[in-house]
Amino acid sequence: IYRNSYKKNICIDMLQQGYHKSFAELFTLIEKWNALREAAGPGSAIWLEKSLEEQPDKLDQLHYFLTRAEAAQRSENYEEVYSNQLNLAYCFNKTEDRWLRNYFYEQCYKTAQLIKIDGGRKEAEAHSNMGLVYEEQGHFLKAVEHYEAFYNLTVGRTWKDNTGRNLNSLACEHLWRIYTLLADKMLANKEPQEAIRTLTKALKMAEEGEKEIIFLHLTLLTFLLNVASLLCQYFLIKWFS
Repeated sequence: IYRNSYKKNICIDMLQQGYHKSFAELFTLIEKWNALREAAGPGSAIWLEKSLEEQPDKLDQLHYFLTRAEAAQRSENYEEVYSNQLNLAYCFNKTEDRWLRNYFYEQCYKTAQLIKIDGGRKEAEAHSNMGLVYEEQGHFLKAVEHYEAFYNLTVGRTWKDNTGRNLNSLACEHLWRIYTLLADKMLANKEPQEAIRTLTKALKMAEEGEKEIIFLHLTLLTFLLNVASLLCQYFLIKWFS
């Protein structure tokens, strides 16, 4: 007797219950996974993994949260939409699923713009998550934009995350880290003045967040020594040329 695949049963269930948007989104994600696999080619890590449609646990999570998000969207309950999208991002935090996590962080970011009754808290969280995405991808300038927005939205607020950490303190930590990474990149590109300015911002964030101040002072000293060495080399070349 012919039996439908697990994916097909889930898709049929979505359509029968009227969740056409969820069905389309699930189908798009499966197609995206297949495209990523084909682009990577044989021998790649993703090539050796099971297809998304062959992983029932992940299909169950997508079915559950996508349909809940769609139901909430129909009643314009954007906080509930955001919550379900964020839960999906948390479901896919393993390295091999990072593209799915990033996709749902992006959806959270879009939804957060529609939430007007929480003082900007979810928008702040969404900026923090998008900063993480860009930082992991090495797009430091884009990460800075999101972390700075996260910081600005949390100034003067007493908001805390699930661990009890103050969100503004967390924003300061994100900024000193990304500023330090960016300054390191600037120094490697022989941009000492920009590196010093950026590292000064990092030090300010560290002091404001009251975290890792000694580390930042040492980092600043190291950078200044490297910059001084770079400038000495520059002037020696100019002097003898």
